[in-house]
Amino acid sequence: MRLMIAALVLLSSLPLAAAPMHAQFLPPDDLALRKEQPDQQQLLQITEFSVVVGNQRLSSQQPIPVTSSVTVRLKGKPLNKGATIGQVLLTFDAESKSLKKPAYDEGSKTLSLNYPLGQYRTIMDLLRNDTVYVQFLTYPNGHIWADLHTGAVRAR
Repeated sequence: MRLMIAALVLLSSLPLAAAPMHAQFLPPDDLALRKEQPDQQQLLQITEFSVVVGNQRLSSQQPIPVTSSVTVRLKGKPLNKGATIGQVLLTFDAESKSLKKPAYDEGSKTLSLNYPLGQYRTIMDLLRNDTVYVQFLTYPNGHIWADLHTGAVRAR
């Protein structure tokens, strides 16, 4: 009996697996993709951003394709222990029917997120007017979630 009580006391003193920070900003998990605790969780508060509008002409191909890209580079401060993201690159695509999945490169500490070009104005409004966070979660089942979100803002 003493052994059982000691085991219960020990178990009750262990920290419970915490929900992801900023979990309140995740959409409903209707498909139960996020039912397990994340393998990796990174949360970054954005402190600065820059916009690069590029233009590229590959002259070695015929006909000569001209491409133009829009990239937003975000930098900020990590908000959770173990977060290693140094920068976030947002790429906007006007042509693809599907977007690339979020990707984190540990070597460069860069998180790459892809959005449709139609989201550019919304994201720029957020960056200019609100405190913005980037959240990146990976799960044991292979599911990846990444987002940009503001904190809770009181309606005026």
